[in-house]
Amino acid sequence: MFSKYVTPVLLGSGLASATTLYATHYVTKSVHTLSLELGDDGSYSLTEVTSLETCGTYPSWLTLDSASRTLYCSDEFGWNNAGGKVNGSLTAISIGEDGSLSESAVTPNAPGSGVHNTIYEGAAGQYLAVAAYEGSALATYALPLEDNAEPIQVFEFELSEPGPVPDRQAAPHPHMALVDPTGGFIVVPDLGADLVRVFAIDKSNGELDECPSLNYTAGGGPRHAVFGSADAVKIRGRAPRAAETILYVANELNNHLEAFAVSYPSSGCLGFSKIEDLVPYPGEEVPEGTSLAEIRLVGNSAYVSIRLDGGFDGNDSLANLDRGSNGTVTFKEITTSGGVLPRTLAFNKAGDLAAVGNQVSSNVAIVTRDPETGVLGEVVADLQVGEPGEPGTLEGLSSIIWDE
Repeated sequence: MFSKYVTPVLLGSGLASATTLYATHYVTKSVHTLSLELGDDGSYSLTEVTSLETCGTYPSWLTLDSASRTLYCSDEFGWNNAGGKVNGSLTAISIGEDGSLSESAVTPNAPGSGVHNTIYEGAAGQYLAVAAYEGSALATYALPLEDNAEPIQVFEFELSEPGPVPDRQAAPHPHMALVDPTGGFIVVPDLGADLVRVFAIDKSNGELDECPSLNYTAGGGPRHAVFGSADAVKIRGRAPRAAETILYVANELNNHLEAFAVSYPSSGCLGFSKIEDLVPYPGEEVPEGTSLAEIRLVGNSAYVSIRLDGGFDGNDSLANLDRGSNGTVTFKEITTSGGVLPRTLAFNKAGDLAAVGNQVSSNVAIVTRDPETGVLGEVVADLQVGEPGEPGTLEGLSSIIWDE
């Protein structure tokens, strides 16, 4: 199933036209540089170019700042519980002109278990927001990151009592930080607290102001989210209303996808109105032990990675949904993820290829996409990175992103 390990070669030696991807692996404790090439015969090849051991104990998530050629890597080590508080780390990695990677800054002053980070803008520059799962926190940093940098802010969250799924909801578990289309807000799906937390960005200094949260379905466990839009609504006798902003959320615990029309009231925060709630799977019922992970939008399609359904000869699935003009979605089909436990899913700029990061099988699968129909096709390139892992552990492949 998997490609054999390829001896690393330097970028520039016949790979000038190749597309670069970066992957992280929990056990190798490294960022791996991958090269995807399209041959003259129309076939793809995916190889590992080089790697850098970096990003703390459990490298979990990468964000690329293309302008500065910097990767920001979160470390899933650490926690905040009755046994005490243990920090994780945050690392900035510079990409050289020759494609080489080097650490430019490391700070150990990060709330434990950073699982996602995102860049946002202020009047004075850029900032990074980091969601800390076991740390039950959201932290922000000024960019460029400096060695031993202290966060600008740390929001620590608490629960008065466990949620409906007590083994997963004994504490708040922020799983993602996402900037809205206006650049004025950050939303944070909190799997443990059944909330989508909302923060308004103070552009003058990059600080965040906490807004009322979106109270979520009890036991839903919101994990990842993405913003999209719907067509303008025409009302007879009135000017067309501006196009709606839609927030789509994938739930890990009840396996629902929920969509909300987002409003921007004069209060300076966000309003939400639910417009969709479905299980993105045939018959709207997933096999026992299955859970949703990543959600992405490309054109008029939404894609959700389905973990541990084993729907394709033991490999897991990607769900494909059509988006209507009003922002609602309808299930279309499932196709193979090309591996086991697709933790991350990323599409290239052209929208004709998807990179699937399968955690347990620890492989990157490149899947074709028809830009006109949104249909996902076959696996056209495949590479194992590091060693496979076991479900429910910090092992295997943890993230995959494109560098275009």
